[in-house]
Amino acid sequence: MSAGENKRVGVLLGGLGSEREISLKTGEAVATALAERGHDVQRVYVDRDLDRVLRQNPIDVAFIALHGPYGEDGCVQGLLELLGIPYTGSGVLASALAMDKLKSKELFRLYNVPTPPYYAIDASQHDALEEMHGSFGFPAFIKPRRAGSSIGAGRANDMAELHERVLDAAHFDDSVIVERFVTGREVAVGILDGRALGAIEISPKGSFYDYKSKYQSGQSDYHFPARLSPTRYKGVLNIAERAASCLGVTGAARVDLLVTEGENEYVLEVNTLPGMTPTSLLPKIAAGAGYDFGDLCEAILDRATLGSREAHPARVNTTASTSVVGLAID
Repeated sequence: MSAGENKRVGVLLGGLGSEREISLKTGEAVATALAERGHDVQRVYVDRDLDRVLRQNPIDVAFIALHGPYGEDGCVQGLLELLGIPYTGSGVLASALAMDKLKSKELFRLYNVPTPPYYAIDASQHDALEEMHGSFGFPAFIKPRRAGSSIGAGRANDMAELHERVLDAAHFDDSVIVERFVTGREVAVGILDGRALGAIEISPKGSFYDYKSKYQSGQSDYHFPARLSPTRYKGVLNIAERAASCLGVTGAARVDLLVTEGENEYVLEVNTLPGMTPTSLLPKIAAGAGYDFGDLCEAILDRATLGSREAHPARVNTTASTSVVGLAID
């Protein structure tokens, strides 16, 4: 979508979830980059009146810079489809599946994508936690079923810590995932149009890649490309592509994995709206693949569609706000 087309790009940022602060940083970075490239950019601060705001201040295409519930889970995508506004990222179903860690894992298992063993527990079942955990063992890793940025996540080394971690996670979702703790390198793969851009290795200075490690400068070291043998590196990219494909993910995405010394790889999750802050992983990976930040924003924008309503995206024309944007980049 070139500047000459003079389309109004609405960058959707903020939102209602616990990741609002990160969304504001992502959205501001994207809006600035697109404006510098000549786009007519409107910042759209998302709240429960989003439908009214978009009707009163029409946009031609939405760049979704939201994270977490009510932005990354298909809700906003569905609203945009009802309004006929093309948007960036995955469609309604893929967004919902990727946001739901339980459903993601069920599909990973169905399509033979390796993922750590797990079980789910509702907050109302907390009194039965010991029985449910049974011989699952320790350490375990606990996370809210539908949340991102490692919010509410943590490790438990015994039953007392497990109770504590489950209660912590339940503050962010009434359903919690308990996962087998896997010791390995943390690796993220950037995806664009179903193809892997590359893999980056993260070395957090804390116990794992938590919220602080992700968003505070200097809290993690990064290695691009990930320090793997060529054969294993190629295998990691392939697994990431399979994980994104089985969820129906489109546009730009990030796949998070653990790579063990025992030659095993495990997919943790697929992020359909990766962060675009100065410390975010997708821009780092894209830079290694030859995209500067503005190029990446442009590439994501050029892939905006009406989600599940459009099987074959076409470039936006200059007359209809319900047209879609598409551009293949080799």
